[in-house]
Amino acid sequence: ARAYPLRIMMFHEIVNDTVAGRPVAVTFCPLCNAAVVFDRRIDGQPVEFGTTGKLRHSDLVMYDRTTHSWWQQFTGAGIVGVHAGRRLQRLAARLESFENFAQRFPEGEVLMPDEFSTAPYGRNPYLRYDSASRPFLYRGGLPDGIKPLERVVVVEGAAYALSLVQKNGVIEENGYRVRWSLGQASALDTASIAEGREVGNVIVEKRSKSGDWAEAPADVVFAFAFHAFHPEAEWRK
Repeated sequence: ARAYPLRIMMFHEIVNDTVAGRPVAVTFCPLCNAAVVFDRRIDGQPVEFGTTGKLRHSDLVMYDRTTHSWWQQFTGAGIVGVHAGRRLQRLAARLESFENFAQRFPEGEVLMPDEFSTAPYGRNPYLRYDSASRPFLYRGGLPDGIKPLERVVVVEGAAYALSLVQKNGVIEENGYRVRWSLGQASALDTASIAEGREVGNVIVEKRSKSGDWAEAPADVVFAFAFHAFHPEAEWRK
């Protein structure tokens, strides 16, 4: 198991890696609070991804270094170039506290910064962003009945307000189980990531035909971003 701290991802946004023999792209868009892991193989061949420096719906736009096609980080969809219309395979991953990761994987590996780096790792360049009234560099429509920068848990095209999951502790429906627990700070609150306010840990699992639960791909993102890419989707508030 491998962990990629937000204190590093905040500044680099994409890490190309290989985990258990699988080429992966670990991505994080601070403006959407979207942490997504993809299999970075296209037609069976591994490719590397980088940041274009562009945003679409305030979300990171990536490019692959083989064809220079552009890819939407939030959805994994190709949007410009020879791979437009294609979609990367998403992999299950958690956005969780280091304490939880260390308890689950005492021998797990953690990405560390280069010892000669001068990047201000651990600092949040988007002070109080997740309590702002409007998202940054976004001109699209906003969702009804929920604050644009409230976190939502996205499961199979439906979004649950994080406040609802916090209130219930566990939500189980449509073959999925969403669980919440204390212990994770917001990376987009105070100047120091470690001192951010409590937002908690979320785990999403899917029930198999045998009745067992297995972790499923899911997101904890800002409501405006989910609405931008899924304007007709279901909400649970």
